[in-house]
Amino acid sequence: MIELRDFVVSDAVSLVSWVDGPAELVMWSGATGFTWPLDERQVLRYAAGAHDRMRVWTAVDRDDPGKPLAHASMMLDAPGWTARLGRVLVAPGARGCGVGEALVGAVQRVAFDEMGVHRVSLGVFTHNATAVRLYERLGFVREGTLREVATANGVWWSSFEMSILADEWRSRPAS
Repeated sequence: MIELRDFVVSDAVSLVSWVDGPAELVMWSGATGFTWPLDERQVLRYAAGAHDRMRVWTAVDRDDPGKPLAHASMMLDAPGWTARLGRVLVAPGARGCGVGEALVGAVQRVAFDEMGVHRVSLGVFTHNATAVRLYERLGFVREGTLREVATANGVWWSSFEMSILADEWRSRPAS
C-alpha cells in the first residue's frame, strides 16, 4: 500500500496544503516553532534539519510514488536507545483509508528493525481520539498526561505520552 521515502523539496507544497488553519498546525506540530500561516519556507527549514539522528519521511502509494499521502518524522536519542515519533500528518483525502496505520507501522519497522532502538515514544493531544485509538491499536501504551502543553484558538490542550518497546512490538501478531 504505502512506502516511506525521504522527504524531498517538492513535498513541501503538499504538506503545507494539508494544514488548513492554526489549530491544525498545532495539532500537527505542537509548540515547536512553526507559525501560521504555514509556508514552504518553514517546512523546508525543518526538513533541512534531517541528519543521522533525525529522519523526515513522506509516505507515498507504491503504485503512484509521485503523490504524497502522509508525513512523519523521527528523532533518535544520542545513545540510540529511544526514538521519538513526531509530526504525523495524513493528507485529507487519504484519511480514514488505513494510511495512518500503514505509516506508523512502517516507522515502527524502521525504528525497531533498521535502527535497532529499544523504545519508540510519541505525544498525542488527548482530544485527538482517532490518533489515540490508532496508536493503542499499534501497541503504544499510555504512560501519562502532560497537562496544558499547547494552546490553539485560546484553548489549552493536554497530551498523552505514549511508547512501545521493541519486545512488545516484536510480540505483536501484526509485526
